[in-house]
Amino acid sequence: MPLSPTERSIRSQIAAHESWAQTENRAARTANARRALLDKFEKQVDPDGTLPPAERAKRAEHARKAYFKRLALKSAQARRRRSAVAERIAELDGGAA
Repeated sequence: MPLSPTERSIRSQIAAHESWAQTENRAARTANARRALLDKFEKQVDPDGTLPPAERAKRAEHARKAYFKRLALKSAQARRRRSAVAERIAELDGGAA
């Protein structure tokens, strides 16, 4: 019988945890991904590769920080919305009792 989406997700999470449990050097395992992300920001700020390396690195670092601040803002907004919805549901449940 095929797995439900929830079961597939749990199975994937188990596999990921088992894989990380067997990883001796976490930094080495993720080095290529980190490098690719930094390269992405360098290409974003200097698509033609005309800036001096030091300037490109500075701008890329600011682009990276802006990206993660934007993610943090979206996360905070989502948490605030979920909290407001939960409060409203609690109000409605309390009023029905």
